[in-house]
Amino acid sequence: MKVDLLQMVEAGGCSSKISPGQLDEFLKYLPIPEHPDILIGIDTHDDAGVYRVSDELALVFTTDFFPPVCSDPYEFGQIAAANSISDVYAMGGTPVIALNIMMFPASRLPLEACAEILKGGAETAAKAGVMIIGGHTIDDFPPKYGLAVVGYIHPQKIISNSGARPGDILILTKPVGTGVILAGQKMKMSSDEDTDLAKKVMKTLNSSGAEVMKKYKVKGATDVTGYGLAGHALKMARASNVTIELDLGKVPLIGDTLNLVEEGCIPGASFRNLEFVENDSHLTKDLTYNLKMIAMDAQTSGGLLMCVPPEESENVLSELHNVGLVQSAVIGKVTEKKEKYLYLNN
Repeated sequence: MKVDLLQMVEAGGCSSKISPGQLDEFLKYLPIPEHPDILIGIDTHDDAGVYRVSDELALVFTTDFFPPVCSDPYEFGQIAAANSISDVYAMGGTPVIALNIMMFPASRLPLEACAEILKGGAETAAKAGVMIIGGHTIDDFPPKYGLAVVGYIHPQKIISNSGARPGDILILTKPVGTGVILAGQKMKMSSDEDTDLAKKVMKTLNSSGAEVMKKYKVKGATDVTGYGLAGHALKMARASNVTIELDLGKVPLIGDTLNLVEEGCIPGASFRNLEFVENDSHLTKDLTYNLKMIAMDAQTSGGLLMCVPPEESENVLSELHNVGLVQSAVIGKVTEKKEKYLYLNN
């Protein structure tokens, strides 16, 4: 029996997240634990939490799961696992162990589909050196899958959302456009070639980019997922109390993303992300509508957005290209705090 998971969802992947504005409201009611060994907690909206075990060891802990982004269960498992593990890489950690999180409608899908999702996740986890040692499954519709991941990191080598510094150069390691292309797939607008490219990007682990960050002692980074390039840049700017300037014309794109937006293929999550960033952003007069909306596009298993000291930016970019992240590009810079946190240029 051939299964098409996309027939069961309206919004899949990181596009299914609640809006960042709503998340901010929820967090106001969440008690923030205070403890000297909590090195990264809720307050900076970082990619993962970090807890110090000793002077030499801290644990990075994160979880992520979502509905399907593609038709094939095996590929869905691969993409969901890569996305879940990414948060550990974004913090500069080494992922080690994980638990499966599975919501599966047993009466509406064959159990073979569940097995294929788990198999895809296990394969990607193994590539990352992560051992899946258990998990939890409930009967639920539509299906959802992800991981809870634990990694190791030295307490003095944490890469944080709050680590951006004036003068840093912004480098993005993966092209943008997964949300647009996946929406286009459902609307029969995306080509098979672009859909395959988007899936390849989403399956790619951020391990190589993380190794380059650690080699050059990068202090500030995040991965770009459901809140789009602009949303995650804004969160970093707020946490670091700086201004981030993005040159959107330099942002690498997947396939025909720009033309798809021109044709009106703009997912609903993009408008939620725009609502989140617009009060804290300045848009230059020559910024095109299409580039603005691409900056809001919700990414699934997106790339690393890293803040690199200017004297190292050429070396970092060259190394990223050498390790296979050939579309890595300089897309902006960090400055002292201005009137707005985020400036979007053409």
